[in-house]
Amino acid sequence: MKVTYKGKLDTLIPAERRKLNAKLQKLGKIVDGREEREAHFVLSHERQNYNAEITVNIRDHVLVGAGSAPDLYTAMSSAIEKLDKQVRKLRAKFRDTRRTPDQSLRAKAAEEEAEEAAAEETVEEAGPHVFRVNHRANQKPMTLEEALLAMEGRNYLVYRDAETDRLSVLLRREDGNFDLVEA
Repeated sequence: MKVTYKGKLDTLIPAERRKLNAKLQKLGKIVDGREEREAHFVLSHERQNYNAEITVNIRDHVLVGAGSAPDLYTAMSSAIEKLDKQVRKLRAKFRDTRRTPDQSLRAKAAEEEAEEAAAEETVEEAGPHVFRVNHRANQKPMTLEEALLAMEGRNYLVYRDAETDRLSVLLRREDGNFDLVEA
């Protein structure tokens, strides 16, 4: 985590700076995921109190921890603790929303598992099984040029020719050219 300080840090002794850096490194382990984040410390002094404010942007959220105390180290420490609570709450929110699937998805998964188990039992008993798939439901006749565009990532394509209204098969050859088989 990159930390930027604005204000005076003259009153901090080196031991306090090391303690603050250790706390920031702990927070950095939580905050920094795939990329390094930036934290901005703003320090100010009003009458007898020091004010410390730390700001971090995480996942389109601006998290701000503010602390105020007569001692600068205490103010900065309380700001880091408040920010740590916010970060943990935000991470838990994202983690919990991802981990619990929809009840409807659980029901569908259970049904699919039951169907697969039943299908495996019938395959073992009866031998190979033929699955019929209705591809004509959403397809319209194509021209040869449209079929060539639809061939991306495929080795073959079966389509109904728009000009002749006959079934055609377009095959990709090893040399990169195509074979057209018309019925």
